[in-house]
Amino acid sequence: MSVVRRFHPVTFVLMLLLASGPACAEAPQLILATAWDESRNPTGWWLSEKYDGVRGYWNGERMLSCNGMRINIPDFFSATLPPFPVDGELWAGRGRFADTLSIVRDGEPGPGWRDIRYLIFDAPEQAGPFEARMDTIRRWLTENPSPRILLTEQTRCTGQRHLARALSDIEAKGGEGIMLRAAGSPYQSGRSTHLRKHKSFEDAEAEVTGYNPGKGKYRGMVGSLRVVLPDGTRFAVGSGLTDAQRGNPPPVGSIITFKHYGWTKYGKPRFPVYWRIRSPR
Repeated sequence: MSVVRRFHPVTFVLMLLLASGPACAEAPQLILATAWDESRNPTGWWLSEKYDGVRGYWNGERMLSCNGMRINIPDFFSATLPPFPVDGELWAGRGRFADTLSIVRDGEPGPGWRDIRYLIFDAPEQAGPFEARMDTIRRWLTENPSPRILLTEQTRCTGQRHLARALSDIEAKGGEGIMLRAAGSPYQSGRSTHLRKHKSFEDAEAEVTGYNPGKGKYRGMVGSLRVVLPDGTRFAVGSGLTDAQRGNPPPVGSIITFKHYGWTKYGKPRFPVYWRIRSPR
């Protein structure tokens, strides 16, 4: 009997922000992306890079995670934010997710915040369609410029080839993928067909439970990681590990992110490849 998988990405990382400050009365009602349907025509959609950072909702007074946890930001950072709510990504640069997470998690903001940029991609409480909301943000940033607070660059898609080329260019630079926003769309909280994400691979998270020994040139090192998904499915991930990681692997109990290419009928990922350690236990 085939297994129907309804896998939801682990929210483990943002739950760690519990240690960063007191919870709000309730979590912000944010728009959440759904996967891009490659059979659709992307012409007219807005394209932007999918930044690999930490989602941050500025409510006009404080920064919150998507779970409603307070993110403690330094005064020099908050002083440059707009007086109205905006939605964006706290980001230290491509390939620096671990650095971003470490900086943002600190209960007391440290010097690392000098490396963080807040990339705004919407203004939930502003009136009008997507383009009008972006214009509101653009006008405010033009009058109140800051090197740390930026508007995400949006490009109007001209077709399938444009989308494929844009995705290839971003991934070649070490980016994670592309976000697509429907032209003229409202800000719709929850999973929305107006906001889509597109990558050349899927990714998921699993907990490291142990190691399989290496063979041949990897003798005396880790051959693969034994991992478990939140639903209890167990498998091994060996591809993608560097020699250094095989000698000093992610510790047991840590959460890793792996790339894959769909799921088997048994609920296991196809061709899992280690990507990065997501967070310690």
